[in-house]
Amino acid sequence: MSGTLIASERVAVDWHSHFMMLADAIDGLLLAGETALTSFAAEQSDFIRFNGGKVRQMGLVSQGKLTLRLIDGARQAYSTLDICGNADQDLRDVGAALQTLRSGLRDAPDDPHLLYDTTAWQRSTRRTGRLRDPHALIHVVAECARGLDFVGFYAGGMLARGFASSCGSRGWHEVENFCFSWSLYHPGGRAIKTTYAGENWDDAKFASKVQEAAARLPVLALAPRALGPGRYRAWLAPAALEELLGVAAWGGFSSRAQATSQSPLYRLHGGELSLDARVSLTEDLGLGITPAFNDDGYLRESVPLVREGRSVAQMTNARTAREYGLVPNGALASEAPSSLSMPGGDLADADVLAALGTGLYVGNLWYVNFSDRMSCRLTGMTRFATFWVEEGRVVAPVDAMRFDDNLYGLLGERLERLGAQPELRLSEDTWGQRATGGMQLPGVLVKSFELTL
Repeated sequence: MSGTLIASERVAVDWHSHFMMLADAIDGLLLAGETALTSFAAEQSDFIRFNGGKVRQMGLVSQGKLTLRLIDGARQAYSTLDICGNADQDLRDVGAALQTLRSGLRDAPDDPHLLYDTTAWQRSTRRTGRLRDPHALIHVVAECARGLDFVGFYAGGMLARGFASSCGSRGWHEVENFCFSWSLYHPGGRAIKTTYAGENWDDAKFASKVQEAAARLPVLALAPRALGPGRYRAWLAPAALEELLGVAAWGGFSSRAQATSQSPLYRLHGGELSLDARVSLTEDLGLGITPAFNDDGYLRESVPLVREGRSVAQMTNARTAREYGLVPNGALASEAPSSLSMPGGDLADADVLAALGTGLYVGNLWYVNFSDRMSCRLTGMTRFATFWVEEGRVVAPVDAMRFDDNLYGLLGERLERLGAQPELRLSEDTWGQRATGGMQLPGVLVKSFELTL
């Protein structure tokens, strides 16, 4: 996370009431013909870094950021400012920002692709999670990590997003959740990475995840299996599939990228290629992990992207819709899904190794990028928790190796089975602020996965 972690006593701010007060004040400051679109992001988050099972760094961040867009005709300007929670101070700052934007609009050119929703709506989501007090959490980790080289990062607390339009719309999304990722290191330098995320902390579930990873540490002491370049039967765990789909989503589901022939899934959306009929992908707002509205004032609904292996829709932002004559469907400015969901299949977790037989168990991937964007070919490295399996039994670790493979093949003709239980993986992004969103994905058993060196 950028910036400084702030260790301080907790000061509760009612961000919902504060934001709505600011939104009403902005409406009252507008001149005839002006429209304001106001977006808000806030958090009160605990951050804890562990090393050797002990606390290395601990702190609390409480922050709010407001982005004010002023629109006059076809001209627009925007400004982002920090909000402290003090009514008098924030009202002065918002008033000054509005004056600056109004002055800037005098010389601003018309924006030919400006489009925003002018309807009035109300949408509110507020969920209180069951999170561990950070001091109690430290003791839980110390007990579960006793005797282990435990290195991890915990981020948890309240996340809020808001939207207000002078046309009458008001939106609020507030949840409490956590994301905890850690690695257990073997003295030889190898490690096993695990993630636990959600809205309701469970000591027993956390302990079980630590114990499950610890049970595989003895395997890391064995001589690594040397593999040459080639194609190997493989199980890609949900974390590995998340890395692949996360990169493919960089334009892969974007209407703009498709219209400009830059989408890595261009051939899928064009109908030239398809995925396995068991593969369906949805921007699933029903998961409740991302706001049901966007910064252009549009309500967001679930969008089926791939159904039974075939493309049925793309993510369309308002600017793209205006430029290319399309209909906006609530997509964010990036036109990347923020709540991607994929249904599971029939392969139970307990049966994964037996179904794999002999091949690679790939726990996660890193440094994933395109090697051939227009063919949706991806390259990267295997990382922690990659093992060689023989006859359904883990027999050796596999050192990091580079892969280069095609998503059309992995989720197409080479897909053998889907995991029965999709895993909800919340975003671990904390750059500037904790992110909302994530993915819910199963693992996949594939007939071959290509290693190159």
